[in-house]
Amino acid sequence: MGSKKIVIDAGHGGSDPGATGNGIVEKDYTLLISNYIYNRLKELGADVSITRSDDETLTPSQRVRRILDFYGNGTDVIVVSNHINAGGGKGAEIIYSLRNNDDFAKLISKELESSGQNVRKYYQRRLPSNPSRDYYFILRDTANNESVIVEYAFVDNIEDANNLKTDWQKYAEAVVRAIAKYINIPIEENNTYIVKSGDTLWSIAKKNSISVSELKEYNNLNSNLLKVGQLLYLSPKETPVAEDDKIVYIVEKGDTLYKISNKYNVPIDSIKNLNNLTSDSLIVGQKLIIKSSPLDDDTSNKYVVKQGDNLYAISKMYNISVDKLKQANGLSSDILSIGQKLTIPTEQDSYNIYTVKKGDTLYSIARMFNTTVTNLQTINNLSTSILTIGQQLLVPKK
Repeated sequence: MGSKKIVIDAGHGGSDPGATGNGIVEKDYTLLISNYIYNRLKELGADVSITRSDDETLTPSQRVRRILDFYGNGTDVIVVSNHINAGGGKGAEIIYSLRNNDDFAKLISKELESSGQNVRKYYQRRLPSNPSRDYYFILRDTANNESVIVEYAFVDNIEDANNLKTDWQKYAEAVVRAIAKYINIPIEENNTYIVKSGDTLWSIAKKNSISVSELKEYNNLNSNLLKVGQLLYLSPKETPVAEDDKIVYIVEKGDTLYKISNKYNVPIDSIKNLNNLTSDSLIVGQKLIIKSSPLDDDTSNKYVVKQGDNLYAISKMYNISVDKLKQANGLSSDILSIGQKLTIPTEQDSYNIYTVKKGDTLYSIARMFNTTVTNLQTINNLSTSILTIGQQLLVPKK
């Protein structure tokens, strides 16, 4: 199953807030959860995409179209649509499509329960007007994909809402574990531990060959109190820092040059040369300078990958195809890393040059070329909306 592709869908967004209550807005938490799952799966080497990585409005047809555009309508695609529930219940629910069995939904249920969240049920729901079809469009219209909806909690239950506010990351990690187990991706690389009944800092530290003080330091703990289902880090968290055309990476337990070179899509020799390494040996805590792009020419724009980014979203932003973006950066897969710098090709067939005239504004130019102000600012590296007469701007070709 390791060849499976995954689409993470952040429910609602933009002008569609979803369910609200007890300080929870559904679209905000589905985005937090989805970005977390997306980035964790990328860390594990999964072939994964995300429908929205910011507060974007998507109609049902746009959302389905985007899902199918990523990998098609094959049975080798898993779709996980994240939602928050309402209606008087308490706990999580998982809805799986009529075309699939309950194996995946059952595994998600098991992992959510291990994270401390109660699971009410996992089930299928039929369309009343046609019982042979799924009730929910995200399941009904994603063709042959293995699609599930995960409802993490009820916003109108105050206990559930409060737990979601503090434990959403644990719930998201539970779904990561379920996906990884389902498609046979090793999950141990995360170096995390979920607290179980009877655990103490001492027993966890001893089991994982670290000290109690290290365990507290990695997790910013000021006391020895633990909570069942709590997520603990067993090694220092990765802290990449962007610095012009490179990032600084802190070596973690289990890291190798091969693993790091794959993560950032750079050759091992490049990392060794940048850091004056004479061998492949690494030390936990060692700082490495990572070159984030094999290409560095002044004729192209550069884009630094942020949390939640994917090739589809970036290609849309710059009005180029995913294939052209991959070709310009020598990418053999769709996997990106936070901090990675991408070369954005500026060939004539992608952009035109527009010279600013009297009375022009970014808004009027964006309307003229069927794009957005944000897109124009990104393409041209503008930190302000102020323009000067005669200024030249890159604009998408009409």
